[in-house]
Amino acid sequence: MRLASLTSSNSDILAALGAAPWVVAVDNHSDAPGLDGAVRVGPDLNIDVQAVRVARPDLVLASLSVPGMERVVEGVRAAGLRTLVLDPVSVPDTLRDIREIGAATGLSERAEALAADLDAELRGLARVYPRPPRVLVEWWPRPIIAATRESWVTDLLATLGAVNALGERPGRSTPLTLEEVRAARPDLIVCSWCGARKLRPEVIEARGLGVPVVCVPESGLGRPGPRLIEGARQIAAALADLRLV
Repeated sequence: MRLASLTSSNSDILAALGAAPWVVAVDNHSDAPGLDGAVRVGPDLNIDVQAVRVARPDLVLASLSVPGMERVVEGVRAAGLRTLVLDPVSVPDTLRDIREIGAATGLSERAEALAADLDAELRGLARVYPRPPRVLVEWWPRPIIAATRESWVTDLLATLGAVNALGERPGRSTPLTLEEVRAARPDLIVCSWCGARKLRPEVIEARGLGVPVVCVPESGLGRPGPRLIEGARQIAAALADLRLV
């Protein structure tokens, strides 16, 4: 089967399923192992649809977890390519997507095992705190952009025994002023800047909020797929060090 993957989260899922060698076209950001034989077709929001078409994939995998991906999906579909578009906003959605990709690629048994293992590992990190720690996950520093209610971050934090400090705000993410960050009363800020080459916790610390900061690479938190366990482990360790009153 010939596959095209246009987002890192889908590439991570395919690699975890052992299907990376089937990928003939892939976005520039994907860094999952086994993609050396795939042609790079541009960054996820600027995909060269003609290059994807030339690669002759049997199935193109896209994800609306990347804001703005709708335009790319329209172009791929207009090119007559069979497309599977995922749109996860929760951890259960992510587990469902793993299973859906497995079904679409004939790897249902592997997908079921992968989803079950991820679910079990995440639940294994759960802890009961004197009160649920309030966690703010920052996707970008200028302007400050953070995850809100309709993000897999909300479910992930709940599984760990914490809460999204912006869980009452609708949408997947929102820009914030410094005063709005302060009003959210976070006990922990997670620096997980999307697309940043280097995470700089000192930028967040310099705002003077006096809140602990933990850095989690975008690969371990910004991609709804099997690598969420990496970010979950780091956040769980940071939460265990908090002194909650």
